[in-house]
Amino acid sequence: MFEPRLPKYQWGQRVKTLVDLVNDGSYPDAQPEALLVANGGLGEIVQVGSHTDTNTPIYLVEFPDGRVVGCLEEEIAPL
Repeated sequence: MFEPRLPKYQWGQRVKTLVDLVNDGSYPDAQPEALLVANGGLGEIVQVGSHTDTNTPIYLVEFPDGRVVGCLEEEIAPL
């Protein structure tokens, strides 16, 4: 079993993307591999959870167009 990792970021925190976020198949309203948010996109963390198998923090980030995307810590940075 993996040791739980505490999240670096908190709900309500403003962040920007560090990479292009593309659909890995988990976003139902877009084609697989479609660009969801471009590198440098600004958003706000609206929920913090964790991947159950790896205990990796997952951040649901809402972007200005209303799209909510799950992000890993290495994909976002605080403003």
